[in-house]
Amino acid sequence: MAPIKTQWTRLIRFVANETAQVHIGQPVDGNLDVGLAAHHGKPIQAYEIIGSALDASAQVTSKILTVKTLLTPLSQEEIKVVRCLGLNYSDHAAEAGLPKPAFPVLFYKPVTSLIGPLAPVVIPKVAQPPQEHLPDYEVELVIVIGKAARDVSEADALDYILGYTGANDVSFRKHQMAVSQWGFSKGFDNTNPLGPCLVSSTTIPDPQKVLLKCTVNGNVVQDGTTAEQIFNVRQTIAFLSQGTTLLPGTIILTGTPKGVGFVKKPAAYLKDGDKMSVWVGGGIGTLVNDVKEERPNATMLAKL
Repeated sequence: MAPIKTQWTRLIRFVANETAQVHIGQPVDGNLDVGLAAHHGKPIQAYEIIGSALDASAQVTSKILTVKTLLTPLSQEEIKVVRCLGLNYSDHAAEAGLPKPAFPVLFYKPVTSLIGPLAPVVIPKVAQPPQEHLPDYEVELVIVIGKAARDVSEADALDYILGYTGANDVSFRKHQMAVSQWGFSKGFDNTNPLGPCLVSSTTIPDPQKVLLKCTVNGNVVQDGTTAEQIFNVRQTIAFLSQGTTLLPGTIILTGTPKGVGFVKKPAAYLKDGDKMSVWVGGGIGTLVNDVKEERPNATMLAKL
């Protein structure tokens, strides 16, 4: 099986100033961290891509568009399923005082949990007050599957990857620790930033050499590497594709390194007004998102 080769190396999805429409494109500046640029209000230009992000034959054109609003690299309609691995870093397992799992710990998220760069992470009323529910950050490398994968060997696993992006798997620890299934605690609406760039798999030939960092209110809280993964990218795809077809548009969050808030003494947690940024290397870049606690709307207040 041959690896997926695309015309683009870094893909972004955005609303363009020129058209007020959603487009995909390749940043003109190959070294620009588009997430940071968007955060600082700096201009971002991209060569328009004609076609779908999931179509390897999509063409990069010479037409230049200017980014008005940066979006998730894939739309909700393009994402088939969101699979996630828990407790997949040796250093994170150690800080939590937990044994390394014998098999990948899998949970799922709804696509409604996904948001783009600069969109607020919303702490829902069911997870308030924060000091009790312990909202937490998790920087992660994300795999994007580009062709149907079933019973894939570790040797061939990377050939099924369209590209990689980043995520912040915001988690609500009270709900997570109350039950054995983590989908509810990690699946609330508008809680999982995704992006900012989708980087082609050929640009990151070794996904076990990707650096990750998370900052909260200017303080670095996670500073890790995918080399610490218990189940590496090849093993993850091979395991999850056993008897199960991973369709194009499947995304897989691969876990987080040490430094999460709930294991700290005292525990650290996210709250209204906090500012988070997660950075993933290999050209993926930075996701910047503020934290906002959901409040009763005016209609609800009028009924009280």
